[in-house]
Amino acid sequence: MRLTPTLRSSSGDLIADRRYEYARAAFDEKDFDAAVDLARQVLELAPQFAPAHALLGRAASATGARDEAVEALRNALALEPQDALGVRLDLARLGALASDEAVTHGYVRALFDDYASRFDRHLTETLAYRGPTLIVDALRRVCTVRERPFGFGPMLDLGCGTGLMARALEGHAESFEGVDLSSRMLERAARTGLYRSLHERDLESFLTGRAAGEADLIVAADVFIYKAALDEVFRETHRVLKPGGWFTFTVQAHEGRGVILGSDSRYAHGKAEILALAAETGFSVALIEDASIREDRGQPVPGLLAVLER
Repeated sequence: MRLTPTLRSSSGDLIADRRYEYARAAFDEKDFDAAVDLARQVLELAPQFAPAHALLGRAASATGARDEAVEALRNALALEPQDALGVRLDLARLGALASDEAVTHGYVRALFDDYASRFDRHLTETLAYRGPTLIVDALRRVCTVRERPFGFGPMLDLGCGTGLMARALEGHAESFEGVDLSSRMLERAARTGLYRSLHERDLESFLTGRAAGEADLIVAADVFIYKAALDEVFRETHRVLKPGGWFTFTVQAHEGRGVILGSDSRYAHGKAEILALAAETGFSVALIEDASIREDRGQPVPGLLAVLER
């Protein structure tokens, strides 16, 4: 399943807006030829309306008109360079952009600002999401094997969303701090009353600003599916953790090597890459295992669950 932001800002022209809604309806009904025609009509009236360029690109792609699709998508990106519309993903699928450049902070922010109000219900009821539960169980098992108490000092929650991870670890950490790109997700995390502070930042800049050795536990639950390169996050996480601290996370996985962009618009990482990155950044592997933390269309999504020690 591909989630996309539902950006519907007005073109400033009432007739163009109406035709845009008709074009959207045609696209949703898979009448792509009609969607192309209507989107062109919108752009005759409002040539600077980025959503119509994006819609034209997606509809043209569905009809097999690749060149027109690429041109329209590039026009949308030129008008909306932060890519709240997510057209980089479409360009990557068309081979017009490198896959590791497909997901931007602007896209993720827009996606989850739009998704925030239904996030928890959709995850638990539709996607059978169980990331926090699996992470807590993995930490318990690792603590048992290492003969350490199941309790932690300061915890940093990377991509904290609405606060599901803090809820799962409530009473087992000295304090929680969270970071997320989406202000609306952070508003919901704040309502839990569990976080000492919350930060609207990207992961790299957040970690770079932290003191060395300040955290006992750093968690990234279902966050790296939106990141191709994990090198800087791993390096900074290692620096911010105290000796003996834990870094636990999940990734979507695939059988091969490297990183791929799936049809669901999420990145999947190979196990060998994760192990190599852990070794390069100075972590020891306490646990790494296959784990599906959610479903897509009723089928388990392949993934990995890892607990690394500094």
